[in-house]
Amino acid sequence: MTVSDPQQIRNVALVGHQGSGKTALTEAILYTSGAISRVGTVSDGTTQSDHHESEKERQMSIFSTLLHAAWDDKKINILDTPGYPDFASEVIASMRVADTALYVMDARSGVEVGTEMAWSYGEQTETPSLFVLNHIDQASADFRSIVDEIEDRFGRGAAVVQLPAGEGTRTLVDVLRMRQLYYPEGETEPEVQPIDNAFEDEARELHETLVEDIAASDDTLMETYFEQGELTDDQMRNGLRKAMIDRELYPVFVTSATEMVGVSRLLDFIGSVCPSPASRRVKTESGPNLTADPDDAPVAFVYRTMAQEHVGEYSYVRVVDGTLQSGQDLENARTGATERIGQIYELNGEARNHVPRLIAGDLGALVKLEDTNTNDTLRVPDSDVVIPSIQFPDPRYRMAVQPVQEGQEDKLARGLHQITDEDPSLVFHHDALLNQLTLSGVGEMHLQIAKARLEREAGVEVTFVEPRISYREAIQHRATAEYRHKKQSGGAGEFADISMLVEPYDGEFDPPDAIDVRGEDVVETEWGAEIHFIDAIVGGIIDMNTFFSSIKKGVLNTMKEGPVAGFPVGNVRVVIYDGGMHPVDSNEAAFKRAAFQCFRRAFQEAGPVLLEPIHEVLITTPDDYTGDIISDLNTRRGRVQGIDTQGPLQKISAEVPEAELHQYSTTLRSLTQGRGLHHTKFSHYAELPGHVQAEVVETTAAATSGG
Repeated sequence: MTVSDPQQIRNVALVGHQGSGKTALTEAILYTSGAISRVGTVSDGTTQSDHHESEKERQMSIFSTLLHAAWDDKKINILDTPGYPDFASEVIASMRVADTALYVMDARSGVEVGTEMAWSYGEQTETPSLFVLNHIDQASADFRSIVDEIEDRFGRGAAVVQLPAGEGTRTLVDVLRMRQLYYPEGETEPEVQPIDNAFEDEARELHETLVEDIAASDDTLMETYFEQGELTDDQMRNGLRKAMIDRELYPVFVTSATEMVGVSRLLDFIGSVCPSPASRRVKTESGPNLTADPDDAPVAFVYRTMAQEHVGEYSYVRVVDGTLQSGQDLENARTGATERIGQIYELNGEARNHVPRLIAGDLGALVKLEDTNTNDTLRVPDSDVVIPSIQFPDPRYRMAVQPVQEGQEDKLARGLHQITDEDPSLVFHHDALLNQLTLSGVGEMHLQIAKARLEREAGVEVTFVEPRISYREAIQHRATAEYRHKKQSGGAGEFADISMLVEPYDGEFDPPDAIDVRGEDVVETEWGAEIHFIDAIVGGIIDMNTFFSSIKKGVLNTMKEGPVAGFPVGNVRVVIYDGGMHPVDSNEAAFKRAAFQCFRRAFQEAGPVLLEPIHEVLITTPDDYTGDIISDLNTRRGRVQGIDTQGPLQKISAEVPEAELHQYSTTLRSLTQGRGLHHTKFSHYAELPGHVQAEVVETTAAATSGG
């Protein structure tokens, strides 16, 4: 459909719990509007939305899908989003570019975890919202209790626009227009009827409540309502739209998507009441907010990127301002590079339709952009407009990833770059010290989908294993050691004699009486430790101008793989206070070897221990699960630092060893029925308990020896 005015566009995101019927409702909207001639099903893998192989295999939405339909003179862009928590980034991105969020709920189940999570994202993006209670034709659907639950969970803004005319019915009462709608089986359009006597009083009461709520949201409307005792249809529509934009009211609709019940009326409301892009201003990082105007300079925001077989990479965009046309040269605000706009597409899932332009407020896809990623802003040269980036969820689930076949490491790296560029909530990291590649995501399912994509799109089969922990080795007290390196095999030999003091580097040096500091140097290692080297050689018994650098290299070489279990050594002070050299046989290699061995001896005498990384963990959970979470943290050697109340939620802060956090997101989801979330960040290193250290040393030795 060609549109020339942002007022003709509606951008709606279908969000909610997995299995609530979002994809079925999308199919029903497309069918009712005439965009498709046959309704597909999730179980058959024939829906417009779930067209990726991984979605068909699992019979669930994994990616957000852009579709569109025409209704009256409006173009309705639909974003069908996944309900499984691991794919929250798809929901967040979609809500960022939508002008209305449709919270699809199963009328048999009420408010579920996915509903609550999507609501929190809607609060962050300030997206106008409405509720769609689906499966209303089922006998177990309980409309009134769900409305009460919505108000209990999300505030008193729920505004009932429809109610079912009885249980297990195909008849709805529209309290906004005060009429009854019966949907015959197999039909998309309802028969308009007078409201049955059994529902007339309730409908009248709900209508009056709705009118009062709309009037209360606007001072002018309130004055009109007091004077006239009623509002016109236009006043109600405009007032309800404003109340939605201000997030004061959230209309409640009922549908049965698979039976087409209520779908046409929902489309009527989307077209006539829901906000258009022209109704909402888009924030910029600096400068004035933008209002959708096709005549302005073009600004487009890339909210998602995705490789498509036989097409290349799609850059999904919302045209924030101006008009986007093929052949334009726009600047990428992040890189400063120029991007030539090539083909522009409208999408209906996998199906695409080439269009010459997209106007302000519209959604579509671009192909073959050179260096443009998710969160990039495209603008005219010399513009300073930047659209703020989408804040994606932090990764909570981490696994080490490696190719099944040797020699495919480069292929794996290219594949990881591709999928993490497309999905910013996936993060990969290469730890050179552990020689380990890790992939982190929102949850276990998220990583399983990433694994499938690597195999299908990058052609590399991978396996996930538990990540190794980056332990550190440290000492507890001061110790000394001596080492003489002497090698004679004909010709020039090797000789170096070193006496060394080592101690923890945690303050000023307090030298023994016999030691005078002649020089010092602090070296920061590649693993972030600081080594304080002190030259305390007196009388030139070692030429420190020549050999100090070799001694430091020898110490640093052994610190990379410490004496206890082969882990890097943490902060330590190294004092060279005595020794000897030979006028002929002493050289840099000899002092390097001597320093290597002398440090290992001194280290073993200084109370060596293993240190483990400790993470700050912040857990957000409903109060009902607090006790179970704390009990579980205790089994993980965690230390609870505090508990704060935030409305109905508890925020538990704790310090937990990294080794005890493996797959914690899965455990937390189980403990809280999916309602708990956690965030972690590295805090510090702490000494391992003795029995745990013994296990780590034994396990590491076995792995090193191949046992």
